Amino acid sequence: MNFILDNYEKLKDTEGGKQQFSEFICQITPYFSTIKPIVVELRAGYGKWAMNKSKEVENHIGTIHAIAMCNLCEITAGLTTEVSIPENKRWIPIGMNVQYLKKATTKLTAECRIEGVDWNEIDVLDTWIDVKDADDNIVVSANIKMKIGDKKA
Repeated sequence: MNFILDNYEKLKDTEGGKQQFSEFICQITPYFSTIKPIVVELRAGYGKWAMNKSKEVENHIGTIHAIAMCNLCEITAGLTTEVSIPENKRWIPIGMNVQYLKKATTKLTAECRIEGVDWNEIDVLDTWIDVKDADDNIVVSANIKMKIGDKKA
């Protein structure tokens, strides 16, 4: 099993396990700790992460900063890709297209689905992420392109 997914599976149903897993991910990728992300669900083909609205992620008008939302998109797409990709493959983001649709004034939840991929044929994977507010409104829609390649021996 994938190292990341294995750790998630071990922790997800324990008290404080999702928080512990989220902190573990932020130790591996420290920049994500700036938004204090929390895993909601993670499995091959699907990822869901959340972040709270706090002073640390607000902009000058009191809404969640655009780049904080991009970070939420990237952790969601990145971890979904990581737990979906075969062990002999690797990935790296090579581009991001983001649409800011509404002001983000509440806790946010991002979802990513990866389905129907032929990992032996794909060169660039398009991951699609929707970020919703507490009222289930999409506030951000993003596409992150992931370069897929073989792991070096």
